Amino acid sequence: MERTSDTRRDGAALVPIFLLALSILVGWLLASPSFAAEAGSAAANNGGSSAEAQPSGAPDQAIEQGVETDPLEPFNSAMFTFNLKLDDWVLHPVASRYADIAPEAFREAVGRFFDNVEFVPRFANNLFQLRLPQAGGEVARFGINTTLGVAGFFDPADKWFGLKEHPDDFGLTLRYYDVPTGPYLMLPFMGPSTITDAVGRGVDSFMDPQYYFMPLWMSFAVGGGETVAEAVNYRSLHLNQFEEADRYAIDLYGAVQDAYLQTRRVEVRDLKEGK
Repeated sequence: MERTSDTRRDGAALVPIFLLALSILVGWLLASPSFAAEAGSAAANNGGSSAEAQPSGAPDQAIEQGVETDPLEPFNSAMFTFNLKLDDWVLHPVASRYADIAPEAFREAVGRFFDNVEFVPRFANNLFQLRLPQAGGEVARFGINTTLGVAGFFDPADKWFGLKEHPDDFGLTLRYYDVPTGPYLMLPFMGPSTITDAVGRGVDSFMDPQYYFMPLWMSFAVGGGETVAEAVNYRSLHLNQFEEADRYAIDLYGAVQDAYLQTRRVEVRDLKEGK
């Protein structure tokens, strides 16, 4: 019995080493010139049809698919006010206090940790879009940063191996395949979105492995606590975010809406161009 226990411990100890070795191998393959050339050719074939179908001066179809009207404006405006009050009364004070206690370098490391934990949606959505080098890069980044980067608090995958993160989500996947975005939607607690992006957030949330290894009530509790901690940490690194926007924007609601929609359009355009 004791020998079996020792064998299990030895096997568990080999997991981080295997994960690191596999990640470095994937990173090396992604960095090799022949693999990069083949991946570039595949990406060009995937996105080439839409690029060749329209003249260079024609408007980008991904940009034109966004819905500019705001039929949900009464609801959105109320939720925007709610979110601002929540930030004024709870999030900003807590984040300010946290920033006073924790050094900026520590808070940045915590942000990298949360980013590393959430690699599954990035990997899956790059895979859904057939962006195989980017999907492989996310696996390599996760393995390297989880081991050499001490659970993701540091980012040696980028600094040492040149493996950049490729942010992605299911909302972008739907847009990538030209699913209409639907009306603009301001979500309570979570901020600006669209109907399609809100659906995408729900799909991404169920990619979290904890939902399949914990009782449902526990996974929701852990997920909620993680969301709150991540929001506080992010806000502590951007304490003047709303103040600076409010200073220069006549209509803060409209400014937030425009910034969100434009950012998403640029992200879809970059995906279609293989960036």
